[in-house]
Amino acid sequence: MELRRLLRGRVEWSRLEAVVREIRDRYDREAAHVRFLDADNWLSTPMVIDDRWFVKVISRQNSVVHAVFTTGRNLGAFSSGTEGFFEHFADPVEMAEHELEATERMQEIGLNAPEPIEAFEVDGLGVLVLEYLSAFRTLDELDEAAEADLAPALFEALARMHDNDLLHGDLRAENVLICDGEIYFIDATNVREDGSQDAKSYDIACALGALEPLIGGKRTVEAATTAFRPDELLAAARFLDFVNIRPDHDFDAAVIQGEIEKRASSP
Repeated sequence: MELRRLLRGRVEWSRLEAVVREIRDRYDREAAHVRFLDADNWLSTPMVIDDRWFVKVISRQNSVVHAVFTTGRNLGAFSSGTEGFFEHFADPVEMAEHELEATERMQEIGLNAPEPIEAFEVDGLGVLVLEYLSAFRTLDELDEAAEADLAPALFEALARMHDNDLLHGDLRAENVLICDGEIYFIDATNVREDGSQDAKSYDIACALGALEPLIGGKRTVEAATTAFRPDELLAAARFLDFVNIRPDHDFDAAVIQGEIEKRASSP
């Protein structure tokens, strides 16, 4: 945690106060109640304002850390036999604007996502404002039966993203929110359009890796087959080892690989 705080950096109180004042003025509030979230996040300082808005404050250091992550992910993609397909953002404002646009696109194609409000700049900081889902739980906070029930819907939603040329790029249990029994997606990252086919396979591999520790390899692959063909799952299997070396994933890649191969070889 201390390493995470060091890398993420601390945004000065005066700059955070400037962000809160800007939001208060934009939304015509006389005062604002601010609650900082101790989220497992390298790339922003998240907070909730008036239990109504979820706000990400993105600093220059967050942008630098994102560049380091992007380089590492592209090296990992190369080790999986493909060119890197992740892209870095030019600055903190671009990071905020991209997530706003990705959230808008998810809603446009009929997927659940927090209501996008706006993205703007305050004192060199990128600021993203979304609806705050007060009653959500992350996918890995549910009981196993609920996780298994939702698994096909997760893959079906991912397939809808891909059918509409929308890529997530950072799919993990923490980025899948459950609110009123519905799946919501957050935290899409930046992927090059010319690498979209490999990025789709990577997305599927991330979804497989997120679900396997929760419901087991067999049920995970069964759920994936409701939305993806065996050849698509075989393509995704190339990225399993790459996904598994990420510190935010920990799953049995061999079990998933074996289940996919069994499905692919079945008549």
